[in-house]
Amino acid sequence: MLKYAILGFLKYRPHTGYEIKQTMDKSTGHFWHAKQSQIYTTLKKLKEGGLVISHPEPQESRPDRRVHIITESGGKELQKWLSQPVTKLDDSKVILLLKLFFSGKENKETILTQLRLQRSLHERQFELYKTEPTDFIQEVVASQPDLKRDALLWEATRRFGELHEEIYIRWLDETIAMVEKKF
Repeated sequence: MLKYAILGFLKYRPHTGYEIKQTMDKSTGHFWHAKQSQIYTTLKKLKEGGLVISHPEPQESRPDRRVHIITESGGKELQKWLSQPVTKLDDSKVILLLKLFFSGKENKETILTQLRLQRSLHERQFELYKTEPTDFIQEVVASQPDLKRDALLWEATRRFGELHEEIYIRWLDETIAMVEKKF
């Protein structure tokens, strides 16, 4: 799936591997992220497959940077993937749920510590979503009006993250209350 994320970013404009990582962290990072090394490995495979080309770009007083550009084949590959329906639920592995599932014999305070820590982490993420400036999206649309529809979908993914955290926190509150009362 990382290859499609990279092709998607390159669809908007040419990027270096570093820029792809930075853009990913700022945009899709709450639902799709990758390590820098994974990005470079995938870029190499995309280049070998003819989906991406790259060229060095000279910089003053710094080494050349390698800029990657999506090819026509890469654009077609991305479009093909985008048009395929998602026919199954996402494969979600949640470490907290696995631990909780097997914690029936654990000390009440150990369980509560785990749950409260997770609540704190999710509360922090929730606050980020609520305060995350949408100025970036508005700036992009102002400079590139043809991305208006894209921007609506970018905001929809941000909103998904916000709602996901809100529900997760509600579930944690219910579970903490249940453990406090019944354990």
